[in-house]
Amino acid sequence: MNIKKAELLDAETILKISELTISEIYPCYYPMGAVDFFLKHHSKDNIVNDIKNNAVYFCIDDNSCVVGTVTIKNNEICRLFVLPQYQGKGYGRELLNFSENKILKLYSEIYLDASLPAKSIYIKRGYKGIDYKSIKTENGDFLCYDIMVKQK
Repeated sequence: MNIKKAELLDAETILKISELTISEIYPCYYPMGAVDFFLKHHSKDNIVNDIKNNAVYFCIDDNSCVVGTVTIKNNEICRLFVLPQYQGKGYGRELLNFSENKILKLYSEIYLDASLPAKSIYIKRGYKGIDYKSIKTENGDFLCYDIMVKQK
């Protein structure tokens, strides 16, 4: 397993990981309006912008397949996705370890927005909820998530 910094030519791959994960996992937890919101939020334009800011990384398995991605903005972990068929195999844990180690070299706290599918994972890793957000989507559905923090 290897984690590399994404370059502009990787934007389509990062987008595909994000879209596949959201499309397959999130409908089990959220109404379609929220799923659509997530898909728009993690757009190619946003991914390209984050790559230009040197904030996007991806995980490659031992067979040279890209299996996951994470975006690190200052002391915040964003867009951590592992393709559904690779979940439960340690890739998410490695991306989280990588992100936490990178952030804790410069900051004493790590922040993230926890979606419902990932919240229990973050709690097990020592993150604490500090706020709860609810966004009303275009079709009237709600997207709910927790803002969480982990201290050094």
